[in-house]
Amino acid sequence: MLAVFLKTLPFFGLIGLGWLAARTRFFPQDGAAWLTKFVFYFALSAMLFRFAARLDLAALFDPRFVLAYLGGSLAVWAIGMMTARARGLSLAESAMEAQCCMIGNTGFLGVPMLVVLLGEQAIGPVLMVLTIDMVVFSTLITLIIHAGRSGGLRLASVIPVLRGIVANPMVLSMVAGLAWAQMRLPLPGPLDEFLVLLGAAATPGALFAIGAGLAGRRIQRLAASTWLSLAKLILHPLAVGLAAWMIGVEPVAAGVMVATSALPVAGTIYILAEYFGVAQQRVSAAILISTAGSIVTIPLIMLLIGQA
Repeated sequence: MLAVFLKTLPFFGLIGLGWLAARTRFFPQDGAAWLTKFVFYFALSAMLFRFAARLDLAALFDPRFVLAYLGGSLAVWAIGMMTARARGLSLAESAMEAQCCMIGNTGFLGVPMLVVLLGEQAIGPVLMVLTIDMVVFSTLITLIIHAGRSGGLRLASVIPVLRGIVANPMVLSMVAGLAWAQMRLPLPGPLDEFLVLLGAAATPGALFAIGAGLAGRRIQRLAASTWLSLAKLILHPLAVGLAAWMIGVEPVAAGVMVATSALPVAGTIYILAEYFGVAQQRVSAAILISTAGSIVTIPLIMLLIGQA
């Protein structure tokens, strides 16, 4: 256990450094926003393109993997939704809480950390989880909130959602990389070195930005936020792992899927919460609590999948 914890410690150390720098105001909040933009549009996109450009699309898409992740995640999403509705929350608030229960920080934390810890065999499964989260669940919550507010689903509310997915730099970089791989084009030496150099900034930049972003968050609505954090860190990997076992997903891919599902609540959910004006305090606190808790739970999950 100690060896696994020590492997993950440098990643959380970078998050802690970002938190400390922002907390002491040595690193301003607007600086964190610009660093996040650099990572999102440039460094992480370069990393994802290079990863995808070396993948075989046929090998990447495993129907059993997709079915297991979708099935386990939808089950947790439904539990989150029903629990919120039972507490008397609105449809929009319930959908936002359900999203917190199963959308992890795959882009900024999962891609940089899990590929390093689990090796290049983790690239395909992690990218598949990232794609499903962005295409399926981000679309789902946006449509639910629009439908709840307008009394129904209209074409005018669907088009901006689809446009946002297509314009997402992570989606664009993965699609471009996979297209490059399908054409079986080699990466020229200078281009590959450029992508390696730029992509290398993604890991420290993303982790530092996560920590800096956490410095401005406060813990409010403790009971609800704790429930959302526990659902994300424990219930989600359990549900996905059970689904993978029942469907018979290949063990290595199943382990990566479980590890990805154990990531803390994604910061992108707070962006949605702010945009729609829904449950901002709960989401913010859930991000903070789950990120702190993942310092313990991620090494435990890594230990368990290593023994499976």
